[in-house]
Amino acid sequence: MNLPNILTLSRIPLMFIIVWLMFQTWLGAASLAFWLFIAGAISDWLDGYIARKRGITTVFGKLMDALADKIMVLGIMVAMLGWDYPIPLSFVLLTLCREFLVSGMRMVAAAKGVVVAADRGGKTKTLTQLISIGFLLATPMVAWDWSYFTDTDLSGLTELTHRIGLVGFIAGTFLAIWSGWRYIRQYKDVVFSDTDQ
Repeated sequence: MNLPNILTLSRIPLMFIIVWLMFQTWLGAASLAFWLFIAGAISDWLDGYIARKRGITTVFGKLMDALADKIMVLGIMVAMLGWDYPIPLSFVLLTLCREFLVSGMRMVAAAKGVVVAADRGGKTKTLTQLISIGFLLATPMVAWDWSYFTDTDLSGLTELTHRIGLVGFIAGTFLAIWSGWRYIRQYKDVVFSDTDQ
């Protein structure tokens, strides 16, 4: 267990804390949820950077980095379905299906000795999802915390922030489907063959 792997695994309990904060009504909870999410998103870049810099990249790290991202992103997405600023259920279900399908494919490939690491399409999808969730989490921060501390009506900025988050979320869903298709096309011979590699 090295530092990059610790950073990777930290995103799992962090997701639970963020979701809990999303449903708190005390002043500052929305801001704390937002900034903890930003810290988790930064750790997604930082763990890979440290692993490459120190030459301690591991198979566990490659697999768990993608899995921890999925847990954090999907956990928050599911929580947002029952939130004050909900996101479309159909797009969440499409994202869930894609992630389970790709994760299952990764497990089959791993059983055959092939590691399916995230490609550029998958990383673009994850980045888009992280940015969109950031805007969605920023919506109540603007609506409640910023409005309170500035004593200003920020309903226009709140609506704009939410719209940007929704557009990014929809774009992230399409990227998820596209990158999932790329994974299947690239590794179909490994996954669907009856013999070990």
